[in-house]
Amino acid sequence: MNFTALLVISACFFSWNSAKYHHHNQDEDKELKYLLEPLVYAEVIARRGHTVVLPCVMRFKPSHYRVKWTKIEPPSQGVENIVLITNGHADKQYGSVGPRASLLRAHNLDVSLRLIDLELEDDGSYRCELINGIEDESVIITLRIEGVVFPYQSHHGRYRFTFFDAKEACAEQDATLATYKQLYRAWTEGLDWCNAGWLSDGTVNYPVLQPRPACGGDLLSGIRSYGPRHKTRDHYDAFCFTSTTKGSVFFIPGPFSSAEAERACRRDGASLAKVGQIYSSWKFQQLDHCDGGWLQDGSVRFPIIHPRERCGGIAEPGVRSLGYLGKSLRLYGAYCYR
Repeated sequence: MNFTALLVISACFFSWNSAKYHHHNQDEDKELKYLLEPLVYAEVIARRGHTVVLPCVMRFKPSHYRVKWTKIEPPSQGVENIVLITNGHADKQYGSVGPRASLLRAHNLDVSLRLIDLELEDDGSYRCELINGIEDESVIITLRIEGVVFPYQSHHGRYRFTFFDAKEACAEQDATLATYKQLYRAWTEGLDWCNAGWLSDGTVNYPVLQPRPACGGDLLSGIRSYGPRHKTRDHYDAFCFTSTTKGSVFFIPGPFSSAEAERACRRDGASLAKVGQIYSSWKFQQLDHCDGGWLQDGSVRFPIIHPRERCGGIAEPGVRSLGYLGKSLRLYGAYCYR
């Protein structure tokens, strides 16, 4: 490692049982007057492609008001990330989320936000704000896209991505750069990785469960951070995040070269799987196969749900990589996506 790694231990920002809310009059002890505090659904969990409702309910309607839904985290660059504004009669949608957003209106006091066809970028925190002059108030709901974080490396080797390269590499593999919260959750679920990678906020981190000499020596387990790095001068790997897909991954036995594997997938009406797609099928469809197979990026991998001796004696479930091998090698099968 070229830099001293700092241990960053994060706490959960939202719980199932309470929501953060903000009063514009700065009186933090004052009860919410118009909006109900969401006692159960402060965090809503959904998967990519699904529909979700972020709850926001009024106790009663003031005579004149507007309700504004804003995506507040991760923060957007420069401008407020407004999703929808309503005056109770007409709604106006904004930005990339807006076309998929509407108010639920299950009853006369319901201003809950309904989002359809969820995308990976929809993950984050949203504010429901009732605007009524000096009595403005708001509640905050977190939408968590259920998914999986995976480390990703350039085919040229370790630490080759600028921030923008890393962002593009994740997108090419049907994923996005992971957020810090997503990496933290993955660490609590068992992700242990020595190589540092970019996150969506421009920081560089790596998660360690078992401290060892090759992973920063005697530092404690946790999310080790280099902090913000220069987005064009500094080079690292990437931590990518993906969720469910509309299709699924299946295996065709070889042996194939990379080009032969691609043709084999096409004969079955499919294409070589992307790395994010094989992780998604492993996570959500329990894809379990011992044989190495080519993927679209030229790597060879295999997914394991139930570790066993004949699968290399690997102790933990996961998607295992054999690396980027010569594409002319006729040794492996094909993982196809359809």
